[in-house]
Parts: sequence; structure tokens; C-alpha cells
Amino acid sequence: MKISILDDYQDVIRTLDCYGKLKGHDVQVWNDHTKDVDVLAGRLRDTEVLVLIRERTPISAALIARLPKLKMISHHSVYPHIDLEACTKHGVLLCTGLNPGKPSYATAELTWGLIIATMRHIPQEVAALKAGRWQSTVGTGLRGKTLGVYGYGRIGAVVAGYGKAFGMKVLVWGRQGSHERARADGYAVAQSRETFFADSDVISLHLRMIEATRGIVTSGDLARMKPTSLIVNTSRAGLIAPGALEAALKQGRPGMAAIDVFEDEPVLGGRHPLLELDNAVCTPHIGYVERAGYERIFGSIFDQVVAYAAGQPINMINPEVVARSGA
Repeated sequence: MKISILDDYQDVIRTLDCYGKLKGHDVQVWNDHTKDVDVLAGRLRDTEVLVLIRERTPISAALIARLPKLKMISHHSVYPHIDLEACTKHGVLLCTGLNPGKPSYATAELTWGLIIATMRHIPQEVAALKAGRWQSTVGTGLRGKTLGVYGYGRIGAVVAGYGKAFGMKVLVWGRQGSHERARADGYAVAQSRETFFADSDVISLHLRMIEATRGIVTSGDLARMKPTSLIVNTSRAGLIAPGALEAALKQGRPGMAAIDVFEDEPVLGGRHPLLELDNAVCTPHIGYVERAGYERIFGSIFDQVVAYAAGQPINMINPEVVARSGA
């Protein structure tokens, strides 16, 4: 089969052990990124199976209509960027593993790395030392401070455990389910949303990005945070109201931010308002990007491709496509 893999920024997929599962197939890997439908239609015109990396490229109805040879999309996790109705209409089978399984420890680890790096001014001190200066700032330790975890799910629970190990007080906010799980694990729940933002020295967001959570963190919430506090977002940029974080950082409440996610990705050429702020530490959405995680994710994706090639597709989202084809 003719297989295309999009958005392999680091050109790493061909080095994975699981890549061997595609042996015998004609595989094209694209290392750059484009959302241009004309460009994508040209690149994918002969593609039979399309492999996607998370939600990097939107697969719209307009694009699907221009890919007559496309028969299957293999993906991992949720698929808000894929037009499922168009896939079904044009006979394209979507296969994606939705079983969450274990938490993304890689994302939790990056979250904690960003907390330490930002509170202790590590990026600034590295840059200053390279520039010939010695001890340019005074950072803040974590022991005894309050870690606010907004959304006590799989990743939020891991981050809370890291906070406890570092001697922090853990405070939780979210839906009722988050409150119940946090209390069961021995963590405190904030008395109110207002006190959660006002009392936390570090707030880390761990919410799913759905319509109900879009813009859930408002400028009013940010204004309640301490001028010495830090907000961390390794989940989704859309959880914070558009423009609210940049404005809040300029006003000094909160005093710092650590961000791994952006509304429109990838961010190229250094063109983003947060990158212009000295009190923001930003990384290019690398929370889940580490080798063991890639082996797990792409192992699952390639298993779906192999199963489809064998005529026994798995993890089907629109199985009516297969039924209609008589396969």
C-alpha cells in the first residue's frame, strides 16, 4: 500500500523500532508542515493510507474530496481535526485507538520540568552565563508553596504526586469528579474557584479541550493570582481565554507563565506574543514527544495499518464504510 505520514518534524519515525511493522509498504514521510489544501492534495494524491501525528494537520472535507485513492486514516486518540462525515461519505475508514490506558507520564514530567525551570529562572541563567554574566536572578523554591492542580485526571494526579514529593501543599479544582478523586487521594479541594486562583503559588492546567472548557480560565481568574505566582499549561491553549494570558503577564498577575501549547501550531519564525515576554517560558508542544511514547503511539497506529492491510481492521470509528464496501 501507498502510505503517507505527515508532520514528522524531527524525522524520527523511521528510527523507531515499530516502524518495521510497515515493511513491504511504500511509505512517504513528510517532515515539514502545511495546512494548505492544494499542497496537501498534491502530496497525497496517490495515498491509500494516511498516518497522522496527533492533531497537527486538519483533515477537512475539502481535502478528503480531492483524495480519491485514500481508503484509510490511521490515528491515535481523539480526532476533532478530522471531518468524520466527509470520511464516511467518501469511503475513508478512520481507525484510532481511544483507550486512554496509562497517563502521559512524559507530559507530567515536562510539566514539572517547566515548573522548576521557570521558578528557578533556569533558561535566563543559562543565557546569562553564556553571555558572560554570573548569577543574574534570584529564583523561588517550591517546598512549602501551594500547587494548584486544575483538573484532577490521569495527568493531574501524577503532577499532584510530584508536588507532594517536593514538599508542596496540593490544592485541587475542577468538576465534581476531580474533587472526589482528589479527596480520596488525600488532597485538599479549594473552597471556591476564586480562592483556588488566589491561594495557589503554581497552577497547572490538566483539562480536556472540549467546548465546555474552551476559555474556561478567564482574565478575571488570572487577575486573582499572586504577582509571584506561575501558571503552567501543557494541555491545550484554548483552555485560556484568547489574549488573556499575554495581557495578564504584562500586568504582573500572574508573575510568570510556562506554556507548551499554542492555539495555532506550529509557531514558526518566533512570531507569537508570548515569545516576546521575559516572564514566559515556552516550549514547542513537546509534552508527549519522547521516544518511548512515540514507540507506544506509533506502534498502535501501525498495528491499525497492518490489520487493515490484512482485511481485519481494528479500532474503527466509522465501520459502516467497511460494511458498505462489502469487505
